[in-house]
Amino acid sequence: MDVQSAAFGLVVLIIVVALIFDYVNGFHDAANSIATVVATRVLSPGVAVAWAAFFNFIAFLVFGTAVAKTIGGDMVNIAKIEGGDQLFVLLAGVVGATIWNLITWYLGLPTSSSHALVGAYAGAAMTAFAYQTGLDNPLLVLKAEGWLKTLSFIVLSPLIGMVIGFILMVAVYWIFHRISVHKVDKIFRVGQLFSAGAYSLGHGGNDAQKTMGIITIALVAGGYLQMMPDGKLPEVPLWVVIAANGAIGLGTLSGGWRIVKTMGTKIVKLQPVGGFCAETAGALTLFGATAAGIPVSTTHTITGAIVGVGSAKRFSAVKWGVAGRIVWAWVLTIPMAAVIAAITYGVVLIIEKLAGVI
Repeated sequence: MDVQSAAFGLVVLIIVVALIFDYVNGFHDAANSIATVVATRVLSPGVAVAWAAFFNFIAFLVFGTAVAKTIGGDMVNIAKIEGGDQLFVLLAGVVGATIWNLITWYLGLPTSSSHALVGAYAGAAMTAFAYQTGLDNPLLVLKAEGWLKTLSFIVLSPLIGMVIGFILMVAVYWIFHRISVHKVDKIFRVGQLFSAGAYSLGHGGNDAQKTMGIITIALVAGGYLQMMPDGKLPEVPLWVVIAANGAIGLGTLSGGWRIVKTMGTKIVKLQPVGGFCAETAGALTLFGATAAGIPVSTTHTITGAIVGVGSAKRFSAVKWGVAGRIVWAWVLTIPMAAVIAAITYGVVLIIEKLAGVI
């Protein structure tokens, strides 16, 4: 097999695995979009996932590709990786992120698919850079700009979601305090249809772009696209945009029932008014972050919003023990995904050496 054919095959494999990751992301994060609307019994699980999947898919019509450009161009300096190893890094990154997602899905932990992807990409890149350069600091292959935004919003996105959720819940209590509970419940059962749709739109808009970024940088590494003169990612091809949103929509359609139970019932028991406030707070946070090109965790965001809503009701309404275990899963995601991707890169490299492909 010649070098060009092998490179083409690797690019195709990366695209396939990246779309599988996107699909897994969809059912892993389905709970983020539908947990509250299912927990409050506004929609049945089947109708809820179809509703969420539709808005996941059409998100590309609303949002641009700023997040994709951050993931693909501002996290890792892929040019520092020599030759065909660039493609090996990308393959190891998406495989590592997918494995971590499947592990946490099986355990029912609502961890961040976004941070799994960036952690795995970074882990594979640092391993390749260290392998090629010997004693050089592997952190030199990372770009500070993208990581500062991403790491800061690990803390900021759930806090913003929590604050907005708290404010919305307090405002609703104040505005509707003279109206009967039955009427309020009826109003917000309808309102949740819109808030769940808005949150799913934000989820598709932010999360699908991360896969777009990986596929686009794979096309650059394979020689099918060129980086911009300023080192930024080129425009994302339309077929990549549609494929990524389609994959995440299909994944959401398949559901993620293990995590739905945790998100919808184990953190705080929600009524329709609380579900509306949590979803609206999450949607507003995601809309702002996506417009700014910041890859955030939709899981962190909606969990923070749910905690904020529960705290407005009463501090003891939040099951802090469950929330604490989820936070630990968040802390572990980037380093664990990085380790898995580093091991995957080693395995890919061994296979390549044995096969003598490139």
